[in-house]
Amino acid sequence: MSKQSEQILEEQLLIQLQKLGYKYITIADEKSLLANLKTQLEKHNHIQFSESEFEKVLNILNKGSVFEKAKVLREKKHHIIRDNGDNLYFEFLNVEHWCQNEYQVTNQITQEGKYQNRYDVTLLINGLPLVQIELKRRGLEMKEAFNQINRYQKHSFGAGKGLFHFVQLFVISNGVNTKYFSNFGTHKQEYLQTFHWTDEQNNPLNNILNGFTDTFLEPCHISKMICKYIVLNETAKALMVLRPYQYYAVENIIKKVKENEILNGYNIEKNGYIWHTTGSGKTLTSFKASQILSNIPAIKKVVFVVDRKDLDYQTNQEYDNFSKGSVSSATNTDDLVRKFNDPNVRIIVTTIQKLNNAISSRNLAKMKAIQNERMVFIFDECHRSQFGDTHKNIVNYFTNIQLFGFTGTPILEKNSDGMKTTASLFGKCLHKYVITDAIRDENVLKFSVEYIQTFKQKEHIIDLKVEQINETEVFEAPERKEAIVDYIIQHHDQKTQNKKFCAMMCVQDIDSVIQYYEIFKRKKLNGEHNLKITTIFSFAQNEEEMEEQVAAQINMAAEPQTEYGYKPHRRELLENYVEDFNEMFGEKQNIKDNEGYYNYYNAVAKKSKHPKHEADILLVANMFLTGFDSKSLNTLYVDKNLQYHGLIQAFSRTNRILDKNKTQGNIVCFRNLKDKTDEAIALFSNKEAIDEIIVEPYEIYVDKFNEATQKLLKIVPEVTSVDGLYSEEDKLEFILAFRALMRLHKKMSHYTEFTWDDLQIEEQLFADYTSKYLDLKDGLGTDPSPEKTSILNDIDFELELIRRDTINVTYIIQLLVKFKSKHSAKDKESIEKEIANLLNTEVSLRSKRELIDKFIQESLPNIEDTDNIPEEFEKFWNIEQEKALQVLVKTENLSEEKTERLIENYLFTEREPLRKEILDLRKEGRPSVLKSKEIGDRILNKILGFVDTFVNGISGN
Repeated sequence: MSKQSEQILEEQLLIQLQKLGYKYITIADEKSLLANLKTQLEKHNHIQFSESEFEKVLNILNKGSVFEKAKVLREKKHHIIRDNGDNLYFEFLNVEHWCQNEYQVTNQITQEGKYQNRYDVTLLINGLPLVQIELKRRGLEMKEAFNQINRYQKHSFGAGKGLFHFVQLFVISNGVNTKYFSNFGTHKQEYLQTFHWTDEQNNPLNNILNGFTDTFLEPCHISKMICKYIVLNETAKALMVLRPYQYYAVENIIKKVKENEILNGYNIEKNGYIWHTTGSGKTLTSFKASQILSNIPAIKKVVFVVDRKDLDYQTNQEYDNFSKGSVSSATNTDDLVRKFNDPNVRIIVTTIQKLNNAISSRNLAKMKAIQNERMVFIFDECHRSQFGDTHKNIVNYFTNIQLFGFTGTPILEKNSDGMKTTASLFGKCLHKYVITDAIRDENVLKFSVEYIQTFKQKEHIIDLKVEQINETEVFEAPERKEAIVDYIIQHHDQKTQNKKFCAMMCVQDIDSVIQYYEIFKRKKLNGEHNLKITTIFSFAQNEEEMEEQVAAQINMAAEPQTEYGYKPHRRELLENYVEDFNEMFGEKQNIKDNEGYYNYYNAVAKKSKHPKHEADILLVANMFLTGFDSKSLNTLYVDKNLQYHGLIQAFSRTNRILDKNKTQGNIVCFRNLKDKTDEAIALFSNKEAIDEIIVEPYEIYVDKFNEATQKLLKIVPEVTSVDGLYSEEDKLEFILAFRALMRLHKKMSHYTEFTWDDLQIEEQLFADYTSKYLDLKDGLGTDPSPEKTSILNDIDFELELIRRDTINVTYIIQLLVKFKSKHSAKDKESIEKEIANLLNTEVSLRSKRELIDKFIQESLPNIEDTDNIPEEFEKFWNIEQEKALQVLVKTENLSEEKTERLIENYLFTEREPLRKEILDLRKEGRPSVLKSKEIGDRILNKILGFVDTFVNGISGN
């Protein structure tokens, strides 16, 4: 059999689950589910509920969101008053002894909600549906099962008593490929947040019948995942499940601690470190480890140690997001000493400097009481700060401690440079998850590294001739820095997708930061760019005046100063740059004292952070090159000598996963770091890993694109051929072929060499096919027969690959102004073509196409003054909007006032109106039960269409 049907896969899975200890039970609908829940809770708690008592239990279960229900599930004791007035205590789940629960499996439960849905396989623990498995036949995309679960979330999980809101984990599989993810409830969930399970060596267990079920779905293991390895993120109000490598790391730390509950003095063999590549979610792993360790009675304190004040703040914030008030961050050394002596504080976050001060002479008497207490210290980024006297001081002072380190780039023999290695301070590596593992699992992005000297010679490219530069004085030559800044100005929009993302620039030293900042500033004043550049650097208290050359540069770059030849101190310069920052962002930062400097540091960080970065380039020498996480950052400009762990750490600022538009981390090197990059990758993964970590050269993508173009043209030789695709299978073939082309185009467009001349399809033809692709997407869901489900419904069209944030109605109006002001027929034709293309291919404009065409045909010829176009368009738009609203309320016989209010409410809350709210708009009252679904959906679709046409994408997305 070439394809395995879902039914056969489901039957085999049920047999395997029963062998693991799940009892099979037939449950047809919610009524049977509730009857079984009563029986299972009675069995688990060794009690009997009367019908009225069970109603009280259901009242507890029926309240709140998915997140609140996850809390209810984990509470140790619930309480009701029995019929006879007695108190009754019971639990829904034994969290502490997670294997001691009741396990059942069922399939094809039907749930009536907005639509009737039937779920594939459900795992019940104590009668509650806690794991939902959706299966697809082999050959189908996993995303289809993922999209199906998203539909169930909207349509039926919350129906009836809402028991399916208790699902903690989802599993999706097509037999040969299997992933799991936590229940995000109504929060938007990306497919990127689904994970493969692996063994401890990071080998994926993808086959649901061969490996995955026996390990992941085994009753004790799935319970442990639910009870111990799901974090309830208080800020996002979402469930976060750990990935396999995080699970194995925490398990190995706990095992090491439990094996050594009584230490009998310090011993490095009882320590260990975790090597998890940068960007793979170390904070969540360390939080989970700290949380579980702090619950072991023998452990009095868990101390999480960072090496910078900003990381102290960042870690505390992130820990607090996971669980409010779970950690205590020490504000200063005295506060840290107090926290050490407070038995109620179980987890402390502190900097290594405060910790060192706490065990120094001034505080020894105050620390005496806890010197021999059983504690665990967890060091963040343990490749960096443990190599001074501090490490020695800690192990010499405390007599009853274990140390664990986390690092993405350990100090190994080869990159130790005579210093101590990570293993010589922390003992053995307890779990390893290197950069190649993370790229394979799509947990971090590949790097696209460009060395400027390797560019093809093209007229519009500035050739920096990096390979000819060896001498320091040439590296520091002002002309070279000028050329680099010109290059960045020229290519920044391309690298950051029109500033959808932001960049960081790291340079050799603080003097170079100053030189570069001044060049950017001068060019901005000259109107050569509009980039927002932020910077920060440290300055010594009694600093030597800067070298003559740098001071000369500044005087040249800035406004002429009255005191000619005056050499400013770095502090004065930074104060000027802080003023620039304040002016740019409307802030009031200052660096008069340490606290002010620290606040400015956090303000600078925030401007380059996801989700709303405001800065374009963060210019640094050393700061932010480690420990700085921003999903919005996709480009690193490098004019600095980097090697080994420093290189990987710096490059990794760009590799955080965000969405389909962020396909790689862009590294633009203005120095020839090729050999250093290859060495670093070989050291931190393996010799063969270079191809897995660095994206392929531009020429390879050209070949792939042209090959994909030929495949497309075989299916649809001409644009009009798309109209002749009648069967869903034929349409699906075209959709998948063109989607592959779109994905390649997105990846290629980052390359500086990119040109349509290299491709076997013209830009206009590509735009025409895009239009047809969108027509197919728009045509979905218009089939009036509800019993027929289209196979295209679950296909992800990946419209974000087409959508451009800068293209909206305002942009079209600007083009119309340009069109009116041009006199040559050729110019007019070119703009007409661009407008037609945008209306056909831009996602946010398609619903407005007819109206914009009408304005161009009927109104535009009558407008004499181009300055009046925006105002005239707004008048036209308001009239058309009012007409459309009148048509809507008249054809459906709705109250105009109520309809306007509902639309305003929808725009404000971004919550789709409920069917009841929609039907209340009707003047003749609600229809019969049989017709309410059909009529409600029809009116809702018209309202959503109205909003899409007249409101969305008018001035911005």
